[in-house]
Parts: sequence; C-alpha cells; structure tokens
Amino acid sequence: MGTVSRTGRGARTRRPPDRTLATMAVAVALLAVVMSRPAAQGDAAAIIARVEGPQTPDRQGFDALTLQAVMERAHVPGVSVAVVKDFAVHWTKTYGVADVGTGRPVETTTRFQAASISKPITAMAAVRLAQEGRLDLDADVNRHLTSWRVPAHGGWPAVTPRSLFSHTSGADDGFGFPGYAPDAPRPTVPQILAGDAPSNVGAVRFARPPYAGYKYSGGGLTIAQLLLVELTGQPFAAFMRATVLEPLGMRDSSYAQPPAADVTPQLARAHDGQGRAMDAPWHVYPEQAAAGLWTTPSDLARFIIEVQTAVRGPGGVVLSQAGAREMTSPVGVGPYAVGLAIEKDGEGWYFSHGGSNWGFQCHLIGHVRKGYGVAIMTNGDRGQTVIAELERRIAEAYNWDSLHRPLVR
Repeated sequence: MGTVSRTGRGARTRRPPDRTLATMAVAVALLAVVMSRPAAQGDAAAIIARVEGPQTPDRQGFDALTLQAVMERAHVPGVSVAVVKDFAVHWTKTYGVADVGTGRPVETTTRFQAASISKPITAMAAVRLAQEGRLDLDADVNRHLTSWRVPAHGGWPAVTPRSLFSHTSGADDGFGFPGYAPDAPRPTVPQILAGDAPSNVGAVRFARPPYAGYKYSGGGLTIAQLLLVELTGQPFAAFMRATVLEPLGMRDSSYAQPPAADVTPQLARAHDGQGRAMDAPWHVYPEQAAAGLWTTPSDLARFIIEVQTAVRGPGGVVLSQAGAREMTSPVGVGPYAVGLAIEKDGEGWYFSHGGSNWGFQCHLIGHVRKGYGVAIMTNGDRGQTVIAELERRIAEAYNWDSLHRPLVR
C-alpha cells in the first residue's frame, strides 16, 4: 500500500501488493488478530494495520472499507500521513501515487502543497518576532507597511497582526486563492491587495471594525505577508526558512513560489475530483503566507510538536511558552488564536488547520496538552473525504480524548 517509517528505525520498507486470494485471506486473518490488540501497547505496526483495515465495530459510513478502498472511492491518488504520540513522531506512511500519469509513488519526502496550513506556520514566525521585541501583535500594522496600507476608517480600532492571524481584522474578502498557471503572469503582493491586474482576485476591503466578528480572510494573511517582508527587509521565503523552517528541521519545506527546479522531482502533482491529472502540474501562489508552502506531513508533525512542547514549557526551539500560548489561546472572537483554530472536542482541546489548493487537500490537528496529533496531505480535490476518515480511525486507534465523555462524579 505504500512506504512506512517509524521513529528510531532508519530504514523504510515497501509493502508488496497482495497478489492472490489466499494472501488476502491470510492478511484479513492477521488483521483480526492485530485489531484485538490495544493501541495502548504503542505498537506502531498494529496501529497501522488497524487504521488501514475495515473497522470494528462497523458503524456504517466507510467502516467496512480498507483505507485503500476509501482512497479509490474518493478518487484520491496519493496520501501521506505522520502521526504524533508522546510529543514525538510515532510513525509515518504513504499510500498511492504522486502522479497518476507516471505512476511515481508517494514517498515520505514527497512534497505537497500545504495550502492554508501555510498560515499558522507564518503565524509562528510572527510570534517569534514578537518574542524578540521586533513586532507588537497588538500594534497598528500600518506602522510597518509602506507599499500598501490598510485604509483609514474614522473611529475604528487599528488593524493588528493578532486580528489578521485570527481572521477578526474586519477584512471582508473571504479569500481562498485560485493560484496561477506556472506560465501565467503573477501579481506583486500590493497588486493582490489592491485587486490590480494581473491579480485574479478582488481587492481586500474592510467591512467592520477589528474584533467585531470573525470572517476567514486570505487577504488578511496576505497583508501579514507584506508586513513581515517590509519589517524584516527579507524575501518572504528566505525569512520563513531562517525563522521557522530551518530551526525546526523542516528540511523538505519551502515557501518558494514557484518551487525551485531542484526539488521538482519531490513534488506531488495536482489531481481533480475524479483522480485525473490537472492540466498543469500545480498552480503557483504569490500569496505565500496564505497558500504558498510546499511541505510533507513529517515536517508538519515537527510544527505540531513544537507547539505542544512549548505549551508544556519551558519552551520549544522557536516558541517560548508565552508564544505558544498566543497560538493556542482564542483571541475572544471566533474560533482562532494567533494562526490556529482552537476547539474543544469531547474532553480535549485541540489546535488545527486545514488547507485546500487547486488539486491538493490537507489537514493537521494536535492536542493542546497531551502530545498527540496527526498531519495528512493528499493530492486530490476530494482529499478531505480520506482525511476525515483517517483522522477518525487514528483517534480511535489511539483513544484520543475527543472520544471521551465527562468523568462521573
């Protein structure tokens, strides 16, 4: 079904496809034995088998299907997964192909477009600047903007980095960016914000004062991108590499748009909702902070662990404990902290973010306190179907507290 690696074991092995009915029967019998073993034993192989196989009990939905059958039902060519347990990567595994045209398999180093998961990684960079005293999360962003400025609205509070990263700035765009074909003209960030050609989206407008309400805004994160570039004087991809990606060891990640030629063999291709290759291998996103990260689930797991480790204290590699609390404490309006959605699920609190670009779908989720989570990336427009099923199976296999009921008193 794919490639698998586990923490502390350097070699990767490829599981050969089942070739006979007899082999399939043996596999089903072994799976029944594996599924009877509790996840608490920490046996990655047993958990992987449980996640990949038909679910017991069968509660309808996709429970009766193997993971491979779920992928086929959703027409998703490739999936890559990294699971976090006890503040470390427990296992990673890949399934399917990076490109249906060539049959090139997904590997753990295959890079996918992170889409909107680009946003919380950018937020971490901003929080690091705040820790260093170089950025005030609650100051007027116009303090640092020169090539484009937030329009004045008499009597309104200032638009701040905190409001941009929590989608409460009053920006009313609701973007979502479609991206650009690799050979198409691309706008500058000020052109995007102003809605000027060759931008393919409208201008960023402000419809309400900051913190009056929540509305998801890719345009707000594009303002944040311009702010970070003009504050630091660095190109955005270089700034993000030096501030977050390199310190966290995210070696298979880059905000370069378009991606550098030397990493092209590592890139997954975009596919439509029927699993067919798109008419371009991928789109290019000058809106780097909002949608431009290429990465792997293994690297996103490092981001999850950094947040969790810093919350636990005294700090992580990039984040102080106070900085991690900025990213996991809702701002008071809407579901977001600085960069991450925060939600109580069952008896646990979780941070998360999803992503949806042209031909790519992905999601990450981590427990705020307990050191577990998962990052999943796909190269198909219906990837969320597989992601939702995989996350549910992983939560059940590890007995996440999203499944728990309140304690009896």
